[in-house]
Amino acid sequence: MLKVGLIQMSCTKDKKGNLDKAIELTKNASSQGTNIICFQEMFNLHWFPKNIEISNFALAEEIPGKTTQLMSEVAKKEKVVLILPMFEKAEEGVYFNTTVVIDSNGKIPGKYRKNHIPHQPLWEERFYFTLGNLGYPVFKTKFATVGIQTCWDNFYPEGSRILGLKGAQIIFAPTACTFTFQAKWRKMLCAQAIANNLFVARVNRVGDEEGQKFHGGSMVIDPEGEIIAEAGDEDEILLVDLDLEMIKESRNIWTFYANRRPEIYKEVISPLP
Repeated sequence: MLKVGLIQMSCTKDKKGNLDKAIELTKNASSQGTNIICFQEMFNLHWFPKNIEISNFALAEEIPGKTTQLMSEVAKKEKVVLILPMFEKAEEGVYFNTTVVIDSNGKIPGKYRKNHIPHQPLWEERFYFTLGNLGYPVFKTKFATVGIQTCWDNFYPEGSRILGLKGAQIIFAPTACTFTFQAKWRKMLCAQAIANNLFVARVNRVGDEEGQKFHGGSMVIDPEGEIIAEAGDEDEILLVDLDLEMIKESRNIWTFYANRRPEIYKEVISPLP
């Protein structure tokens, strides 16, 4: 058995205050036997992509950097895996929506850069973020092999299929979503879990940020597509026990991977007519 902790927390423009809060919540979850902890999209920042402002680029930081060094020390001390979605400065003028994974020994096995970037009112993300260039890595942590699909990525099933084929047992999905779109997220994530016989853990932002209200509703979905735990619409640590043997059992019955026909899927990567 494995215990995951999904931490949805309200954030302000006080970056240090957000980080301090995240550390305290990490210690809280760890004290309850949690093995892997995942935070929401942009875990230590307010939702700055709501508007287009040049000054917001100053919020970005290098990975590894000051925040990851601090959180690595926390992960090692608490003996937990941390999944941290951040605003990464790769080089001058190049920024990514990045999720870094820190193992329970404090080391960083890698990071994922969001591949699909939306651009619409209140989510002006293409102004800030470069399209991801690291593909679909999986991370073999002490407790499980995990993959990341950040927010908009989850509406592209090709990514989840790649992660499953590469051995991911849990796909973590940090998001920044309002209540309006909740039904679509639930349906899509349940479908991803079913089609790939794995667990999906979605961690959503929460709180009212200058009129933009994030609804929380973080959830864990099992390989049968059932929502086995769901959070409310306020700050919360959602703790869920997972039996990873369910993946093997599901794949022995629902043989989607065994019955794949990759030789006839070339049209998926062909340009639109």
